[in-house]
Amino acid sequence: MRLVLFYVLPLVLTIYCLVEAITSRDDEVRHLQKTWWILLILFFPFVGAVAWLAAGRPQRAPRRLGPHERSASTFPEYDRPGRFAASDPVADEEFLKKVRERAEEQRRRAREQKQREAGETGSGEAGGPA
Repeated sequence: MRLVLFYVLPLVLTIYCLVEAITSRDDEVRHLQKTWWILLILFFPFVGAVAWLAAGRPQRAPRRLGPHERSASTFPEYDRPGRFAASDPVADEEFLKKVRERAEEQRRRAREQKQREAGETGSGEAGGPA
């Protein structure tokens, strides 16, 4: 029983904390940089592991968004910290309207160009000698 208490339990705790420290995100680790926490756990196994659990481990509460950030759950690649969002909904709608108008204008030009090309190839083939 003493073997488990004095050797196995601290070893398991140290390995657990080391893996958790390595896999945690850099911006969520508290008080020290992630590298320092890993070194602390490696060089001082039991004390470093307990310190990690008490002070370094990321808090699991959801992070508050900044004034210009948003979360878009539809696309997980947009959920990263620092993703900016429009702060003025009216300006955002105006911008999106201009983008839609520009896209429609590009589609119209492409259709016209395609029709011109189809008309040129169609008249060239019909007028040739048989």
